Amino acid sequence: MQYRPQHAQWFAATQDLFNRVGAFYFEVISAHEGVLDLSNQEALTALETLTHATKANPSPVMPLSQVAEHIPALFRRAAIHAALGSARSFYSHLAKWRVKKEQAQAKGKKFTERPPVPPRRWKKPTTLYAGQWKDRRAASILLKLWTGTCWCWIKVRITGRPIPPDGEMGSPTLVRSGNHWWLHTPLEKPLPSHPRKIEQQISTNKAIKICAVDLNLGDHLAVCTIQTVEGTILATRFIGGGQKISGFRKKQLGRIARNRSKTGLLAKGEQENIDLWRKLKHIDEEIAHLVSVRIVQFATAQEATILVFEHLGHLKPERGKYSRRGNSKRAFWMKGRIFKYATYKAWNAGIVTGRVNPRNTSRACARCHGLVARYKAGRSAEVYTPGAPLVLCPQCNMRGHADRNASLVIGQHLVDRYRQSIQEKPPTPLATERVAKATGVVVSQDVESTSRPSTDVARHGDGNGHGTAQDVLHGMAEHISDMPRQLRLFNE
Repeated sequence: MQYRPQHAQWFAATQDLFNRVGAFYFEVISAHEGVLDLSNQEALTALETLTHATKANPSPVMPLSQVAEHIPALFRRAAIHAALGSARSFYSHLAKWRVKKEQAQAKGKKFTERPPVPPRRWKKPTTLYAGQWKDRRAASILLKLWTGTCWCWIKVRITGRPIPPDGEMGSPTLVRSGNHWWLHTPLEKPLPSHPRKIEQQISTNKAIKICAVDLNLGDHLAVCTIQTVEGTILATRFIGGGQKISGFRKKQLGRIARNRSKTGLLAKGEQENIDLWRKLKHIDEEIAHLVSVRIVQFATAQEATILVFEHLGHLKPERGKYSRRGNSKRAFWMKGRIFKYATYKAWNAGIVTGRVNPRNTSRACARCHGLVARYKAGRSAEVYTPGAPLVLCPQCNMRGHADRNASLVIGQHLVDRYRQSIQEKPPTPLATERVAKATGVVVSQDVESTSRPSTDVARHGDGNGHGTAQDVLHGMAEHISDMPRQLRLFNE
């Protein structure tokens, strides 16, 4: 929001009053715990009867006038709902703690877990119901605030993305971030029908398209391949930019290390190099969102309905200097963010996401499932070199990009998980239906092939779209980075 300097004091006064009213209603709920057994609407009515003076109820049990006079009804109700949420959470945790304590005492064990405590300080953002704001436009809004002495309407300028036409706007919230105030507006948007589970899709339709993603630490942050359940490879997309973000991150971590070495001491409870840490955090968040949206866009364009990743949960940073270890650690964190962001973006696009065991996804051949050798261009292809870009299978002489091969194996792992449900076993004939051997008639049964899904080069997709790996002399192609031009901002 853009507002006058004196308006910041009114925002703070409004939030302080909101929290005082919320804390008051929390005490009312604590004195009348039976309110929590009611629905939210019934609890709201009961709490207003206990606190709000009207002609029909001139002497409430715990009058709200002890906190402040002439509080607007909708402001009061917003505070009541905030207090109800906190009270339900507190008493729910308290009930669970009591059950744990009883179970431990029944077994004769020592119980040392501390009980939950009610909120010591109320610092909730102020929710503004319909009576507290009006006349919202694309660039401005009128807010009803408490100045400390009276209520008044002020006009502030707002920025941000426009509200989508199919979204239903909720009650805005005043949020303080540092010395600035923000107006957060929730949106409720109808989602398409939920996609079917992975097992149902694979077991009922062999033409289902799977987008398998291999996340890396090298120049290609992600390699995506589209394949069917039967093994037909349709398209490949390489998403680059890994070297740029790694170099930028290592440079900032080096600056942090040099700044620390100047003093040799770290103040306890005090954040150092705030601007550099904030820059690292924001750039990792931005790249995670960019990569995840590119993955979902590629899957959507190829009409894939399943998105699959590796389950990477026990990655350890490399040894070395502080900047090298910190760079690896933050790269692993960014992998987790990419999966997290891609999951909800894919769900909104009607795509369900899954993960598979990462065992041998980089060492197995996607064609014959034998062990492969990874090597660099111009080097010997006899040993496995971790992180090398090329791959060679000694058994079937398959050559190609190592990350592309790994993404194909990831997709195959997902299909193998449900292979038993895909293969239809013929029913065993009943005793009365079996033909006697004396007749010389053989009961034939069509047995499905148990061979592996074909991943031969001849079955690759014919489309020569951007980002699709094409077979050349060594099964390789020069891949153009798919990261946006904004990544040039990394260079300082």
